Amino acid sequence: MSLGEHLREFRNRLLIAAAGLLAGMIVAFIVTDPLIAFITEPINKVAEESDQLVALTFDSVTSPFDLRMRMAFSIGLFLSAPIWMWQIWAFIMPGLTRKEIRYTLGFLGAALPLFFAGCYVGTLVVPHVIELMATFTPEGGQNLYTARQYYDFVFKMMMVIGVAFVLPVFLVALNFAGIMSGRAILKGWRIAVLIACTFAALATPAADVVSMLMLAGMLTVLYFAAAGLSLLFDRRKRKRQVAAGLDPDAAVA
Repeated sequence: MSLGEHLREFRNRLLIAAAGLLAGMIVAFIVTDPLIAFITEPINKVAEESDQLVALTFDSVTSPFDLRMRMAFSIGLFLSAPIWMWQIWAFIMPGLTRKEIRYTLGFLGAALPLFFAGCYVGTLVVPHVIELMATFTPEGGQNLYTARQYYDFVFKMMMVIGVAFVLPVFLVALNFAGIMSGRAILKGWRIAVLIACTFAALATPAADVVSMLMLAGMLTVLYFAAAGLSLLFDRRKRKRQVAAGLDPDAAVA
């Protein structure tokens, strides 16, 4: 394809992706009321359990509409993900080899379910974080949450936990690229377990030990799974290097 044909194809796929995003935003905008009720449930719980003023506030005339548009965009992005991800994939796929296509599909097939699973765990963790932070409010203080900042906090927390679930896939990708060996990944297991436990302890209430252990356990299992896969891939690389008469240490550098 010529440069002009590539640009036309890029434009067409961009328009299709934008149309999918717009359709997703329209659907998301319609269902914002139950979603707002869902994410503000922790605020209502804090209000019930304390004698302080706790409420979601809107600091400008356009804030209610701004909140719904923010929610419509972020949720619409998720709803339209199959459309715009396919457009991206269809645009770059002709330039990839069969091996690269197979690896890319494998990584996406592992990363996407883990990311959405992490986002779901985030919906379970975020309420505990909000309730925990509210306990630090001094006597006589009031918890007035600005709608835009509150939603940004909830959304970013879900993204952070979602990405945390995908990190093992990135470790395997680094191993595939030859940047990090499986032995090096496994060597850092103590730090990884410490980080997982610290993150779980901060993300769950102090009294809920079961939730903390479950979250830390899931992150730890994913880490060791990534290390195990990397060790397996290194072993296969070493065998290929030996069969080819090359230095086997180069396979796990």
